Amino acid sequence: MIKAISKTCFHTFNAVPFFKKRVSHSLAAVSAITLITLSPLGLTPPAHSKTVDLDKVVAIVDDDVVMESELKSQMRQVLGQLKQRASLPPEEVLREQVLEHLIVKRLQLAMAYRVGMDISSSEVEQTIARMQQTNGLSADQFTQQLSQDGLTIGGLKQQIREEMLVQRVQQARVNSRIQVSEQEVDNFLSSEEGKFWLSPQYQLGHILIPFSGNGLGQDLANTQVQAQSIYNSLTKGENFRELAVAHSGGQNALQGGDLGWRKGVELPELFSEQLTSMEAGDVSKPFKSGAGIHILKVYDKRGSSETVIRQSKVRHILLKPSEILSEAQAKQQLMDFRQQVLNGGDFGELAKEHSEDIGSMLGGGDLGWSLPGKFVPEFEQTMEATAIGEMSEPFRSQFGWHLLMVDDRRDENMTETVIRNQAVNLLRNRRFSEELEIWLQEIRSQAYVDIKM
Repeated sequence: MIKAISKTCFHTFNAVPFFKKRVSHSLAAVSAITLITLSPLGLTPPAHSKTVDLDKVVAIVDDDVVMESELKSQMRQVLGQLKQRASLPPEEVLREQVLEHLIVKRLQLAMAYRVGMDISSSEVEQTIARMQQTNGLSADQFTQQLSQDGLTIGGLKQQIREEMLVQRVQQARVNSRIQVSEQEVDNFLSSEEGKFWLSPQYQLGHILIPFSGNGLGQDLANTQVQAQSIYNSLTKGENFRELAVAHSGGQNALQGGDLGWRKGVELPELFSEQLTSMEAGDVSKPFKSGAGIHILKVYDKRGSSETVIRQSKVRHILLKPSEILSEAQAKQQLMDFRQQVLNGGDFGELAKEHSEDIGSMLGGGDLGWSLPGKFVPEFEQTMEATAIGEMSEPFRSQFGWHLLMVDDRRDENMTETVIRNQAVNLLRNRRFSEELEIWLQEIRSQAYVDIKM
């Protein structure tokens, strides 16, 4: 069985199947359940005549339908996965749950199609490449395994595309319902939890030279001499782990003194004080506690460095293909705009007149200074490849065809901004699952659904 690498919410029983290809059918053409071949005279058909099962509608969902064949296919996939995980519910219950899942999926896909969302071929190909790598299969082996699972490459691509569309609809619709205030961010960052979340992490090695007696007088002096000798060896390049195994009296001595990754706030205050000025690769001078003399080594450190980000100030013109504007026409129109600007035309005026990005068109297409993750991958990649004062060639994203111009670049210390953005994302993610359930219930209750089973 091919392992899926991306997940879409399957709320009823926590299964994560790929989605089957979306099929539109004429209701009149699929209303019959079976077709019996009879002679013109209405006589009993000959013995070799067979009843031929036709596909049928199992649910009408607004202007769309769910077909029996799709329900059966989804049932097979779910059963194949649930058999490996838990006892199965009664088949009729499972059938109702799978159908409900397909209905809600239909509603979400319809939203994506209405606003022109799209998944590029490159995104789908990258997903398939990751699946091949995850499963350790060559392209030919992957295709063979798909065939054994009853799938084709074409069918898999459509399933991936629909799964990604559903995820993007959920992200767009649900995140817009979750508002995180500046005060909430401030409260979180000043809380004990926030301080823990913000504190750096250290990958540590530890050597403890324990006192043999009360840690006073000669006992203290002897222990200090031994610890200083080990420290001198470390400064000359000897291996920390080997010295820990040979000399440390700590609990992790036989593991080379490795403490793994530890948050600064999780460590004894005495350790934290030593670590504040240490960077990756540093070894502390010997320091005393009630148990003995300690030496720390920082193998690595994360979560505390300044964040300097290369930002681009960018403008763009967006054209959305439609029934009256084909893909080729949209691309050609942007090529014409590009030539006009090269001939002395004003990019901003063209954006005001022609761009379909309502958020930036009135400002001449100005998107301000970029932040990591602010734009979709295709946009970010093109932006980074375009020099200051230059225009890109027209390019496609899930939103349509773009032409962008880079006006300026700068390196900005974004440490505070990044921290606050991360806090916003954390607080938003905590609410996402609950808000997603509420939203799904809302769109289900507002839809016209007629179940034919």
